[in-house]
Amino acid sequence: MNLAYAIFVLFVSIVVYVFHANRKARRLPPGPWQLPIVGYLPWIDPEKPHESLTKLARIYGPVCGFHMGSVYTVILSDPQIIKQTFAKDALSSRAPLYLTHGIMKGYGLVCAEGERWKDQRKFVSNCLRNFGMVKHEGPKRERLEKRISDLADECVSMLKRRGADEPIDPLDTLHHCMGNLINSIVFGKTYEEEEQVWKWLRHLQEEGVKQIGVAGPLNFLPFLRFLPRYGRTIQSIVGGKEKTHEVYRQILVEHRARTRESENTDKVDSFLAAFDEQMRKRNASESGFFTEPQLYHLLADLYGAGVDTTLTTLRWFLLFMAAYPAEQEKLQLEMDLYLKGAQLTLEDRIAMPRLEAAIAEVQRIRSVTPLGFPRGTSEDIQIGDYDVPRGAMIVPMQWAIHTDSAYWQDPLEFQPDRFLTDDGSFFKPESFLPFQSGKRVCVGEELARMILFLFAGRILHAFAISVPPNEVVDLEGECGITLVPKPHRLTFVPRTSTKDANCDSRY
Repeated sequence: MNLAYAIFVLFVSIVVYVFHANRKARRLPPGPWQLPIVGYLPWIDPEKPHESLTKLARIYGPVCGFHMGSVYTVILSDPQIIKQTFAKDALSSRAPLYLTHGIMKGYGLVCAEGERWKDQRKFVSNCLRNFGMVKHEGPKRERLEKRISDLADECVSMLKRRGADEPIDPLDTLHHCMGNLINSIVFGKTYEEEEQVWKWLRHLQEEGVKQIGVAGPLNFLPFLRFLPRYGRTIQSIVGGKEKTHEVYRQILVEHRARTRESENTDKVDSFLAAFDEQMRKRNASESGFFTEPQLYHLLADLYGAGVDTTLTTLRWFLLFMAAYPAEQEKLQLEMDLYLKGAQLTLEDRIAMPRLEAAIAEVQRIRSVTPLGFPRGTSEDIQIGDYDVPRGAMIVPMQWAIHTDSAYWQDPLEFQPDRFLTDDGSFFKPESFLPFQSGKRVCVGEELARMILFLFAGRILHAFAISVPPNEVVDLEGECGITLVPKPHRLTFVPRTSTKDANCDSRY
């Protein structure tokens, strides 16, 4: 027994010595004490990992390194360092995580790297511009705005009908309407709310976010998949992926049938249609990255990225408006004075700085991706004064930056005015990073801004939103892939002061 104990102590001592000697020799970033094999994982709160890592950033500084299981991890909590680091070619790879690499096999866009990522990102970017994701006015942007506005108006109508008699949780309504908007852009089709396949897809999306959060340790300790708890989660994730791809395959068959029957073969208004057009133009030997497996993974990425973060931001926005009625009244006064009964449009963004500021403040105080989107190093690099090895995971700590008193006065307070200049104009500080930065910056950033402005503005223009009497607002949230609000109810009372939206008195 004593011999075994002595061997164990000797082993741990050697590991600790080698670790610290290696850190000193390579000038690795400072970091906490950690254990062999598991690294710092035991000290990370699985329910609030963003808070655990933020504490490390406060202790060890803007560049902090440690092992999370088998993955060497560097967390960055300085906006300038993040921008400089993420601009490097060596940071265009995805983080070496089991769930993204082991399950998705490098397909799609989120998990793609190298030439596949470059090719498919260019394809997605071109499609978005063709669909109307542009900052200047024109026919394409008008068509995209109409797609967004129609679903925003449907959302307002559903909230009015469902909230007429009692408080409601708006999640189902928001998910249906925003999900159908993304459906139209990604797949070229929409669903009735009670269609079984659509109810299943919405449920899968909500559960998938939670399951990947639960399965988090698998990213760093892949052998855990052989344990029953994690094995069942992996089976559920893989099974959900396969069933989803079957749904996408059927949508593709339906699209091809419509294309054969239609005389207007030039109309390409969805990612699925644009991708299928590329597959038709190429023969099997020249298909490149335009294959059916790539299509199904890409569609899943585009739908998930389009719905998850934008829907979550809108949910937080409505919750904070209910929790801070004085801020809500300021926004509604701004809209009433300018719109005078007209419908909100994208042209109104410059005249609605307070609405833009409130959305930005929600994105700051409740970063929906509090750990940002981690990157992987494809070669040895230097970050500041420190050496970082190839194969490391680099985490841009949005939560740490967005709640740091060095960048924000009273960072834990909800204050939309921090995004307004003295003359009332909207501005974005350098330390505001809701869509990240670098070569893998969110490709749909402008589309997300359009959706949030029109959905949030039209809902807030139509309703006075409040917390039901005797109910407590929970603003902490639950962390999976994204930081989402906990289940809650809100009261939606139609605003009697709003004039007929069909009478545009601005002109």
